Amino acid sequence: MNEKRLLEEFLELVKIDSETKNEREIADVLTRKLKALGFDVTEDDTSEKTGHGAGNLIANLKGSNPLADPIYFTCHMDTVVPGQQIQPVVKEDGYVYSDGTTILGADDKAGIAALLEMAKVLQEQELQHGDIQFIITAGEESGLVGAKAMDPDALYAKYGFAIDSDGKVGGIVTAAPYQSKLWTTIYGKTAHAGVAPEKGISAISLAAKSIAGMKLGRIDHETTANIGRFEGGKATNIVCEEAFILSEVRSINPEKMKKQIDGMTEKFATTASSLGGRAETTSELMYPGFNLSENEQVVQVAMKAIKKIGREPTIMTSGGGSDGNVFNGMGVPTVTLSVGYEDIHTKNERMPIEELNVLTKLLLEIVREVSITAEQPTP
Repeated sequence: MNEKRLLEEFLELVKIDSETKNEREIADVLTRKLKALGFDVTEDDTSEKTGHGAGNLIANLKGSNPLADPIYFTCHMDTVVPGQQIQPVVKEDGYVYSDGTTILGADDKAGIAALLEMAKVLQEQELQHGDIQFIITAGEESGLVGAKAMDPDALYAKYGFAIDSDGKVGGIVTAAPYQSKLWTTIYGKTAHAGVAPEKGISAISLAAKSIAGMKLGRIDHETTANIGRFEGGKATNIVCEEAFILSEVRSINPEKMKKQIDGMTEKFATTASSLGGRAETTSELMYPGFNLSENEQVVQVAMKAIKKIGREPTIMTSGGGSDGNVFNGMGVPTVTLSVGYEDIHTKNERMPIEELNVLTKLLLEIVREVSITAEQPTP
């Protein structure tokens, strides 16, 4: 690999404005780059569904080893805000920073840069490999909307790797939660707060008493719940007639998630009813979870590759979601690999150059491992 070229690629990518919903320019740049590397690139039509600036890029590279499993790698092209006019700064401490006015965008352009360098090395050294797909999604930072809207038939790989987790390179996320959101409306009764408050039923009070009776935060080692937004009322002299609550539940275990959702829904309903009001709650699964055994082939490949680059694999469970959740839900076993970036989604974000180099070595080793395993005789 060419470390100087890799760093220059990363610096070029982070300078391209690509805040979520504004992915057009980065999609066009990546399409050109991938085609130049021999990929057959298609942009899907998901932007019509998501309203984002671009669809997902489905890039397919024909393999030279027909025995090797077809695999895929995924990164997202969008960034969080503030992500316009990013000016990366390379410092003597071995890190790349922004100039402090924006994020850096290493999430997830470090992953994309590493994938591009990997592809260049495969091409230049004519290394044996099976079919490889790059799935570069739009709208990951807006709730995984690009991946969720993608046609599952576009993903033909046997298993894959999402390049999108914090921690030093060597981390493997093998489990991540299901997430559901809950929308609750509490109905009370309006009245003048000073003249006849006893004639009213405060929806705010009903909501507060409901929430006070719930177990929230860390429910157990697999499950969390949180009240994210609470709105109600128009003026202090009016007993509030309607309040709105937005909440979420996450769990590695879908049965535990359902139990928590049912408990919160019931608490809103029974508390409101007992005090003369009513509550209506709807919930929706935002993305599926996954929980892969260490014996899964995708996990074994990642672990062997990490050891071959001189690091020790670290099996991790994530409390958040990524595009890997969605693709696991499509039936394609996927682990999420650590990239090495630090303080993402903040103006203090930074990328260790050494981790960018090691990440690229890992991706190359994964491709080699898949190809080598295919050529070994079955015991």
